[in-house]
Amino acid sequence: MHIDELTNLVINFCIKIHTRIGSGCFEKVYEEVLYYELIKAEVKVERQLLLPISYEELTIKRAYKLDLLVDDKLILELKSVHPLPSVYFNQLQTHLVLTILKHGLLLNFKVPLMKDGIHRVFNNKGRELIV
Repeated sequence: MHIDELTNLVINFCIKIHTRIGSGCFEKVYEEVLYYELIKAEVKVERQLLLPISYEELTIKRAYKLDLLVDDKLILELKSVHPLPSVYFNQLQTHLVLTILKHGLLLNFKVPLMKDGIHRVFNNKGRELIV
């Protein structure tokens, strides 16, 4: 599936979920339901994925964790907070750089309208990491 189709699919699921269960749940609830929707749609998705990072001779096996990785190309960082601190944009940007992936969505469900909680984040750094 092309990244634009994948992104639109995820966004549509988020709008559906937000419409049905509202904005008052914890992040883990939204993660579980979004994971369910993606599995039901037969989309490859991994949850709470622990990834390593290497620095010289040092390898940290569980250096960081992705909420959801969709089709090995789209990182989803889910939140349910108001206001949304900028640190979460930085967190997703770091995950993109470390995985050498280009596309991420920061999805904040603690908003009246889901469209206001959807933020696309791109990795334009072109950095390479040996993991």
